This record gives sequence, structure tokens and C-alpha cells, in this order.
Amino acid sequence: MSQSRTPAPARSQVTANVVRGCLGNLIEWDDWFAYATFSIYFAAAFFPEGDATAQLLSTAVVFAVGFLMRPLGGWLLGAYADRYGRRRALTLSVTLMSVGSLTIALAPGHATIGVWAPVLLVLARLLQGLSVGGEFGSSASYLAEVAPPGRRGFYSSFQYVSIVLGQLAALLVAIVLQHLLTDDQVQSWGWRIPFVIGAVAGLAVMYLRRTMEESQHFQQERARASAPHERKGLYALFTEYPR
Repeated sequence: MSQSRTPAPARSQVTANVVRGCLGNLIEWDDWFAYATFSIYFAAAFFPEGDATAQLLSTAVVFAVGFLMRPLGGWLLGAYADRYGRRRALTLSVTLMSVGSLTIALAPGHATIGVWAPVLLVLARLLQGLSVGGEFGSSASYLAEVAPPGRRGFYSSFQYVSIVLGQLAALLVAIVLQHLLTDDQVQSWGWRIPFVIGAVAGLAVMYLRRTMEESQHFQQERARASAPHERKGLYALFTEYPR
């Protein structure tokens, strides 16, 4: 008896899912690099007045905190994606990034709330680190799973294209603001603009991602995992593939 197969999605449908997956990746990396691009302007806002070098070093340490959170984000959101689906994980990822960017954009400075200003900055970077870590693995899995057979490498490569486009987007916003505003204006309030843009764009992508279709591969794996005595996750990883 021949096994029935789920019909492959149309190419336009695949393209739409890939675009929605890559847009979120682009926005997340735009927000990620916006911090590095504009830290020279907002360092004085979040840390006590004094040596400018110490302020910049403090913002660099907070930037590094995000990198430390990326492996944890990859593990947590990866497990979430395996249990509840790539679509829900990717939606959650871009939501976390939007919340982090909005926190940076709206946070009062050190002159207003004192030590709570850098605390809010650190919390925002923790969220962004979790988000980017989870985005990378989940989006890579999703793009490979929704791609038609024989085209997985091609469609998955757009993840890296969107990373570079995110970097260029952050740089473009910086160039535009530097041309439209004076240095004093950028340092006073203009540095908040890219984070507002990132937060709003992230919320828009969150809505788009809610309309993405779940990959057939995940649906098949979930059905297989629900079988009796079927183990998944870290237990299966270390017991079935110890090396």
C-alpha cells in the first residue's frame, strides 16, 4: 500500500514564508547593531558623568552581556520551537527583541533615575541576547524545513543575507540621522530613534509571523514524538549521539 504524502506547498507560498522568516532576522540584527552603532551617543545618558572612556567601556560591557545570553537563548527558544513550533518560537523571538529595543528607547537617563538607568539597559540587552540566540537557530531550522527538496541550501542562505542587510540598515539609519541632526541633537535624543524604529518594525514582523505556516517537517516530528516510548530533546541527544 502506498503511503499518502502531503502535497508540497506552492513556490509562492514557500517564498512568502521565507520572506517573513528573513524579515524578522533582518530587524533583529538591525536592533543588535544599532546598539553598537549609537553607543557612542547614549553612553553618557546611562552612566554617571565623568570620564567618557569609562562610559564607553561600560556600554561595551553591557553589549557583551548580550553575547553571553545568546547560547542560553538558543537553547531555551530552540527547546520551545521543538515543543510548540517554529512559528511560535520565531514570533516570541522578535517580540523579545522589540521589548528590548523599546526599553532602551524609552528608558530615562542616569540623571533622572540614577542607577536604575544602567539596570534597565542591562535588562534590555538580556532580552535582546535571548532573542538573537533563539532567532538564529529557529530561523535556520524553519528556512530549511519550508524549502522544497533540492533547494534547502539556497533558501537557508537568505538567513545570512538578512543578517548583513540588518547591519546595513543600522548603518543607513545612522548616516541619515547624522545628516539630518546635529551632533548635540543625536546625543541628546536622536539616538533613541533607531530603537523606536526597531521596536515598531519588530511588532509589525511579529504580526506577519503569526500568519506564517508551520513547517511540515515539524508537524511530522511532533506526531512521531507523541508515539509511546519516544524520547526527544537533550536526553536523546546525549544517549543516541554521545560523540
